[in-house]
Amino acid sequence: MTATQGDLASLSRYVFRAPRWYTSVAFALLVAGVAGVGAFDSRFVLEDAWQGVFFIGVPTVVASLLTTPIDRELGGQLTYNRSSLLALTCEALIVAVMAGAGAVAYLAPGLGQQFVFDALIVGLASVFALRLLVVMAVSGTSIVVAAIPASVQTATAAALFFVYSGTIRYLELGGGPVIDILLSRPEEAPPELGVIVPVDFALLGIMCAIYGVAVWAFVEFIDRPWKRSLDVSVLDFISGFIGHIAEGTRELEDFFETIGEEAVVPVSVLSFRRLESDDASTADGDADGTSSAEASDDREKARFVLPMIHPGPMGEIGGGNLPERVALEADGLAFPPHATAGHDFNLVTEREVDTLMQTAREAYENIEYHDTATPSVRVQEGDAKVVGQGFGDDALLVGTFSPVCTDDVSYAVGLSAAAEARSAGVEDVMLVDAHNCNDGLDGPDLGHVYPGSERSFEIMQAAGAAGDRLADADRESLRLGVAWDETEWEPLDGIGPLGVRVAVLDVGDHRTAYVLVDGNNMDPGLRDRIVNRLTATDAAAAPEASDPAAPEATARADGPRVPTADAVEVMTTDTHVVNQVEASNQVGESIDEDDLVALVDRLVGEATADLEPVEAGMASERAEVTVFGNDRTETLASHANAVISMGAALAAVVVLAAMVISLLVFLLAGS
Repeated sequence: MTATQGDLASLSRYVFRAPRWYTSVAFALLVAGVAGVGAFDSRFVLEDAWQGVFFIGVPTVVASLLTTPIDRELGGQLTYNRSSLLALTCEALIVAVMAGAGAVAYLAPGLGQQFVFDALIVGLASVFALRLLVVMAVSGTSIVVAAIPASVQTATAAALFFVYSGTIRYLELGGGPVIDILLSRPEEAPPELGVIVPVDFALLGIMCAIYGVAVWAFVEFIDRPWKRSLDVSVLDFISGFIGHIAEGTRELEDFFETIGEEAVVPVSVLSFRRLESDDASTADGDADGTSSAEASDDREKARFVLPMIHPGPMGEIGGGNLPERVALEADGLAFPPHATAGHDFNLVTEREVDTLMQTAREAYENIEYHDTATPSVRVQEGDAKVVGQGFGDDALLVGTFSPVCTDDVSYAVGLSAAAEARSAGVEDVMLVDAHNCNDGLDGPDLGHVYPGSERSFEIMQAAGAAGDRLADADRESLRLGVAWDETEWEPLDGIGPLGVRVAVLDVGDHRTAYVLVDGNNMDPGLRDRIVNRLTATDAAAAPEASDPAAPEATARADGPRVPTADAVEVMTTDTHVVNQVEASNQVGESIDEDDLVALVDRLVGEATADLEPVEAGMASERAEVTVFGNDRTETLASHANAVISMGAALAAVVVLAAMVISLLVFLLAGS
């Protein structure tokens, strides 16, 4: 992840869920009642509250209930929850404007009640402008069409003021008792409305037109770079983002799909299954000790699945929840670690995950199993460290730069590193980015390992050296034990639904532990604490004897600690379900590190107790999916960040210009 992409990811701080429409309406009526007590001055407080509910709350309720059907009739897609929340927001804007105007009028008594109502006109026009922008963004309709549902709240308020101010009397229109009852009821209105005259409604119409033109100019200006670079509208992005954060819809995926590019990605599967009886093995096995994956699935003990994509961009959008989907597909305990791919390889929609799962099933069916494996090897080149283990002619490689902070390893670097290992004599490679040491979103460089960087060459050299050693390594029978704790931690704590999973592999007298945490990267030093805990030989690193979580295999009563494993690597899945509210939220930010270290220690003990003979095999297939694409993520991030940084300033300029024009209109009307 680059710094620009990090800024885009930080938009997740705006994530919320829109309340139900009736909740918004109820709260709007409460706010209107409180505002009425402050705005009106009758003999009774309850009467003031009622007048507030009527003149402030009723337009909000009408807008909440009518905006959606009107918008949908015109081809829009506003929901009742969104329209109610929008109406409530606009009501809050009106209350804020009136409170400010009232305070100014109190400090400057010469301004009088007319100033307060002039401010109300500005507020109602501002409400129309805000609603116009949101309706255009959410529904994707033209400004002329969007103006119809956008005007509901302002028009309703204007209609109430027209009737209850008795404005019709100034128009000298003929009428009778029915007209007076329906359109002229000043005796039932608070005296504050007596300042309203017909010209005020003309001013409101002119103000709405001015503000509508300002909204159109604002959208046209910020939309131009989006259409030129991505051939999409910024309103499409805003609509999708609002839909995602407010109601969890898939509209953002529809936007991503329009800018996506086709890509071919490897999907690798490493499966471990229990051995059959000697007679069955002789009958079913090949002469070279291999057997097909056709055997019954209930024998599978564990499955590593690695699609070479990035599980983002956030929440469950795209491939954000890919690890859980992988876990649901496997018969054994699933291990979905992070691949060497960055945000350019985010899936555009969750539907693309189905393609990956189908490809993973095809790879699984083509696996040839071997009942021997190599002990793991550890290679270091510069800051890059790789733990590798061979199964038949294939290899599992897990790379990390810890304790140096890094983020994603790019797709091209991963392909090159795997090619280096294959050139050393390994046939197929599952290359995992351990993704286990980062310092969040601070600084201009977030640790992205890109082609041509020094770290890219270090990981390629380390992978090649590991492949060379594994190609020549002796092979012995293997045993596997697994353990899993779903944990009580939740995505807000930085831990996804898969919790913590451990696989322990014994080859001869060499033991390797693979730890997988369902999270998005780790705080610096946490990975090293876990590794040291599991490989330490000093008593200080051992768990207390009274600790009920301490596995029996980790300590001896008569001396120093016995290492739990000879080699250990800690991985994260890079799940983005933990980033639905926080852009960073790494493992270790919200949870106690000591608790995680103790949990991993216990799980490794349980996995050690679960060791049994297995056979293993690996296969890879290629999937055609739609991803964000090269440079598209950076372009999208830069444009979105520009909207956030420059959009506010541009909006301020537009609002200031509209206010100046409004002031001139008021002066001309007054003269």
